[in-house]
Amino acid sequence: MLLDTASLYFRAYFGVPESVKAPDGTPVNAVRGLLDFITRLVQDHHPDQLVACMDADWRPQWRVDLIPSYKTHRLAPEQPAGEEGAEEIPDTLSPQVPVIEQVLDALGIARIGVPGYEADDVIGTLATRASVPVRIVTGDRDLFQLVDDARGVQVLYPVKGVGAAQLIDEAALREKYGVTGPEYADMAALRGDPSDGLPGVKGIGEKTAAQLIREYGDLAGIRAAAADPLSKLTPARRRNILEGAPYLDVAPTVVRVATDVALPDFDPALPTEPLDPMTLEALATHWGLGTSLTRLLDTLASSR
Repeated sequence: MLLDTASLYFRAYFGVPESVKAPDGTPVNAVRGLLDFITRLVQDHHPDQLVACMDADWRPQWRVDLIPSYKTHRLAPEQPAGEEGAEEIPDTLSPQVPVIEQVLDALGIARIGVPGYEADDVIGTLATRASVPVRIVTGDRDLFQLVDDARGVQVLYPVKGVGAAQLIDEAALREKYGVTGPEYADMAALRGDPSDGLPGVKGIGEKTAAQLIREYGDLAGIRAAAADPLSKLTPARRRNILEGAPYLDVAPTVVRVATDVALPDFDPALPTEPLDPMTLEALATHWGLGTSLTRLLDTLASSR
């Protein structure tokens, strides 16, 4: 099981009231919410291995070099000196992220982030290398591109919470979008994504992008059809695809997750007891992690 950790703690932050606080009054709603999520995921899906994948770089320069608008709307408007490129995060969430990292480390849950890459890229690399079935837990549809029934790669997409997560396999992708996992990345490049600063091709939304992929196979086939005056593309669609050539030259590299990231050594095994009990106890006391932590510890212990 691969966790898109930031996606989950953002959901926890907005789903758990800020009235959930540490003894000193600091909000810990994201921390406790994430622990509750992990407990539910382990109870429901019984993974043998669990990896919390992190954004060591939420906006990698190599993606920005290709598409400068990539995630620009998420940049914090006012940043302290030396923090250019920082992501805008709610004031009461950002202090909770280091606590989440410390708690995961003390629990012994593998936590991986690689400089220059997003969590998506870590997930893509781990999913590609896995020799066992994989479930990716994320609220980011971009990771649908990794779905592969033959290799047992599925996505758990939280609807209201992880307990009501939608299981995305190839059948679900075909039903909702009419594409396969690998085709999803081409569809996403064509349609664009305002939330990621990707403009897409003018006049091509999700349904049209999926239709074009079904007709011409992939992005290369669509571009070849646009260049072929005898193809059945409408004049407007042909023009928009040809005019979008500079964007389409680089968009697939930005949209597709990396699958070749050099990862550090780590132990993905689901822990049955804390790696560092004393540190974990200190964190639990200081941050008032209460039943959220004890439930997770009980769940991990019972997973032996």
